[in-house]
Amino acid sequence: MPEQAITHSDPAQTIPGMPPVIDPHNLYSETASGHIAPEVAQDLARIYVPNLRSNDVSVIDPATNTVVDHFKVGRGPQHVVPSWDLRTLWATNNAEGSTNGSLTPINPRTGKPGPAVTVDDPYNMYFTPDGRSAIVVAEARRRLDFRDPHSMVLQGSVEAPHCAGINHAAFSIDGRYAIFTCEFGGYVVKVDTVNRKVLGYLKLSSGGMPQDILVSPDGRTFYVADMMADGVFMVDGDNFRQTGFIHTGVGTHGLYPTRDGKQMYVANRGSHLIHGRPHSKAGGVSIIDFATNKVVTNWPIPGGGSPDMGNVSADGKSLWLSGRFDDVVYRFDTQTGAVIKIPVGAEPHGLTVWPQPGRYSIGHTGILR
Repeated sequence: MPEQAITHSDPAQTIPGMPPVIDPHNLYSETASGHIAPEVAQDLARIYVPNLRSNDVSVIDPATNTVVDHFKVGRGPQHVVPSWDLRTLWATNNAEGSTNGSLTPINPRTGKPGPAVTVDDPYNMYFTPDGRSAIVVAEARRRLDFRDPHSMVLQGSVEAPHCAGINHAAFSIDGRYAIFTCEFGGYVVKVDTVNRKVLGYLKLSSGGMPQDILVSPDGRTFYVADMMADGVFMVDGDNFRQTGFIHTGVGTHGLYPTRDGKQMYVANRGSHLIHGRPHSKAGGVSIIDFATNKVVTNWPIPGGGSPDMGNVSADGKSLWLSGRFDDVVYRFDTQTGAVIKIPVGAEPHGLTVWPQPGRYSIGHTGILR
């Protein structure tokens, strides 16, 4: 399934409406500590944790490391996703196995939810870098639904029939394309975000269960976490070919840049199973240096664990990750790797940390630029 056309990224030629790339060597430059917009800075400092099996969201106050609120949402909440304009956090309730999916808006100023919006199969959600569309990732349907970013009215869809388990994405530095992972097929798929069409599929060389994906600070390399390969594949996005592999740990899952854009946190869930056992001794975090593509540090979890998805605190001092099989949230000290555990609901998944520095969000658990 070859690519239809090769797309070259030129940071100086971003798509219309997309904020300019300030530093082409570090597209995360505007997410450094201290770059919180004045309006966002007034929002509550909270960690929003969607609990997949208990159908609710736990809210943690990072000042006390305690759950200070929880509220019911739709069935099967998978991720809490900051909107492009940073004014709404959306819980994606994909109601797996049914047609009762919904999105629950959360007001970050008050921390309270609003009325849910009916949306088919919202496993995950992203936003085009120009802010014109939300992209609801309909995993079970092998489809991407482009929607109005506020009302969620459908604008159009892109079918990806060869992408079984389509779920996570990263965008090119110029916003012209995105690469999505296909969890149950071992592929990644490249999508033209302007013309809304599939450009091609790439089969990864081994592993077979790609999860999260993150683009390098210079936009040249896409890193693909694979929980069966126990590491991260490297893909040249423009030419759409695999260029390398970095071994990290068992069940490689979530990927997050450090606040200075020099390194990447890698969550290793500790299991190859979708429903693994708690307290895995293999669960932990690896840190990859972008300049060398080498693992420079590993953080184990005392007593074992199952780190999954999350994000970095605004000041860069903490890495927050859900403990998928342990019903806890982990807070790692990014200087020492020391970790504390906070009990939450049943099967926490894609938590987000708020507020975040940056100009706009492209979705997931808060990938800002």
